[in-house]
Amino acid sequence: HVRRPFSEAKMTKGTTSFGKRGHTKSHTLCTRCGRRAFHCQKGECASCGFPSKHLRHYGWGKKAIRRRTTGTGRMKNLRSVARRFRNGFRENQQAKSIKHGGKAAATTA
Repeated sequence: HVRRPFSEAKMTKGTTSFGKRGHTKSHTLCTRCGRRAFHCQKGECASCGFPSKHLRHYGWGKKAIRRRTTGTGRMKNLRSVARRFRNGFRENQQAKSIKHGGKAAATTA
């Protein structure tokens, strides 16, 4: 077995060939989850399952479910639901006056 110099190394099936693969993108950005996981040819997101109406999640990926469950985002509405529930979901009411013994403040027209 004759050892060749490094400069004359033969082309292999592995490492050197993998460098020639990255010219075309198989996945692009998903409109639902925003990740680069939407398969262009399949037309399906590998992360969230878009365009399926149900979000993709599996029991074997418990950590993945935890990362995107309720409470990990803004919760713009749900954040205030617990407080509004305690107060009976009251809306469009005049605040009770503390000064006049709990009676609503009289409004003059």
